[in-house]
This record gives sequence, structure tokens and C-alpha cells, in this order.
Amino acid sequence: MGWSTHLQKQKGFSLIELLIVVAIILIIAAIAIPNLLRARIAANESSAVASLRTINTAQISYYSNYPTIGFASVLSRLSGTCTGTSVPTSAGSCMIDTTLATGSKSGYSFTVSGNVSGYAAWANPISANQTGVNSFCSVQDAVVRKTGTAAISTCSGTETPLQ
Repeated sequence: MGWSTHLQKQKGFSLIELLIVVAIILIIAAIAIPNLLRARIAANESSAVASLRTINTAQISYYSNYPTIGFASVLSRLSGTCTGTSVPTSAGSCMIDTTLATGSKSGYSFTVSGNVSGYAAWANPISANQTGVNSFCSVQDAVVRKTGTAAISTCSGTETPLQ
């Protein structure tokens, strides 16, 4: 029958083809991961602002319920486990959730100080530029303010309000 050569088809991928696929995946990851991190930071900052608004509402309610004490001096006074027959008290008023009362939520740490005449609440990223970029604060006027990138330990009420 003559000279006939039978070429067999290769099965599988060559090393070059695999390297090209891996390179494409790495390029896509290099583009996607920073965008994902920025989205996570934005979500954490939104959560921090919402948590400060919750603290503002709780502080105003606390002051209304306990006018002789004034505003809560620590987050734990705004929290508590009020279920069933237990009754809220000035030591545990059950106005915020227990997660926020620990002082840490969604990549931010929260602190309050308060007395009869006023209060301040502030939120700082736990890891700057990783869990959040900006710090936020509020005082008894209940306006949430952006304080920039530096971690803060108080709020004067003169910082830039959020728009």
C-alpha cells in the first residue's frame, strides 16, 4: 500500500499553553484584587458611619431615659442582654447590639465618652489603609463627621460633616 504515515494527534496541553493560561489568570487577578480591596474598604467605611448613627440614636435615648446620669460613658452601657423578664438599666440599656458594644465591628474600632453635658463617639480603622482609610466621629448634635486618615481619640464637633 505504499508509504503511509499515520500521525497521531497529541492529547493534552503543552507546557507553553499552560504557561500562557497561568499568565492570563495572574493578569486578571492583578487587576481584580485591588478593586476588590477598595470595595471592601468602602463597605467597612459605610458600616462605620451607620454604626456611629446607631450610637447617636442610642445616646439620645439613653439621655432621655437616664437624665440624671446623662450620656453613656462607655459602649457597654448602651448594650446589654435584655430578654424575657430582664429590664434595661443604666448599666445595660439594650440600645445597641452586643457586637458593636465590644468596640469592634467591620474593620473599625469604636469608642465613646459621655457625661451629663455631652458625649463624643469616634471610629478608627483597625488596620489603616486595609480595613478603612478615614476616621469618623460625632458629638451630641448627632452629625457624623469625617476626620481624615489619622486615627483620632476624641471629637470636637468642628470636623467636616459628611455630605
